[in-house]
Amino acid sequence: MRKQSHFRFNKQERSGIFFLLLIVISLQAIYFYVKANPSPIQNNFTLNHSEQSWLDSLKLQQLEESQKIFPFNPNYISDYKGYNLGLSPSELDRLNAFRKEGKFVNSAEQFQSVTRISDSLLHQIAPYFKFPEWASKSEKKSKQPSRSPVLAQVNDLNKATAQDLEMVYGIGATLSKRIVKFRGRLGGFMVNEQLYDVYGLPPDVVARALEKFTVKQVPAIVKINLNKADVSELSKLVYINNALALSIIAYREQNGSFTSFDELKKVDGFPSEKLDRIALYLSL
Repeated sequence: MRKQSHFRFNKQERSGIFFLLLIVISLQAIYFYVKANPSPIQNNFTLNHSEQSWLDSLKLQQLEESQKIFPFNPNYISDYKGYNLGLSPSELDRLNAFRKEGKFVNSAEQFQSVTRISDSLLHQIAPYFKFPEWASKSEKKSKQPSRSPVLAQVNDLNKATAQDLEMVYGIGATLSKRIVKFRGRLGGFMVNEQLYDVYGLPPDVVARALEKFTVKQVPAIVKINLNKADVSELSKLVYINNALALSIIAYREQNGSFTSFDELKKVDGFPSEKLDRIALYLSL
């Protein structure tokens, strides 16, 4: 009896195998044809000029807000803020020397006389000068040779109690306690402008408060090394929360050590308008 071979196919099976091979060969041919004759991709994207203009205006608005200058008393200008405003080191040195003598500048003209800044720079920054009301009055009196200017007493903002602060019109019990609490978290105000950072304190109320209280004695603080600090150290600052601290470290790990404080503006979510205050607590 002859054994039937397992490798024999009937007519229907042979037809199926033939068509399968035909399909495989056709697909291979199509593949090599497409590969050898690539069709150019048509780019149908067209720029919508109105939408682009809208995006550009948003970017410009964001840039202007990041460079916003808050009103400040130029008697207490820091070196870093002075640098950002365009003052040269020699101009800042003249102001510091003048202040070490216990003197105050009481007008934009006197500020220029002391620092010797140019007229163009004075024109740019003078609108942001905020002098106490008594300063303008004393300036008028100083022009009268027969009378000597009498300066009103200004108390140290870092020593004011909640009750003292309530003497300012617009500051009640809640806001006065909030100011004292914020000052405690900072370890003491470094510059007058930090009063604007107190939540719920309107700018006009801050201006009135700075007529009675200013930073006279700067607290001694231990600065945080921006290139070595971890998340917990950075988030101790009032201005930096845990999420922002993580972003700063992620940027540092990706781009290397910070070479200037201005690089912080490139970190996602960093409040660029407060860089001058935050930099007071950092070192490189």
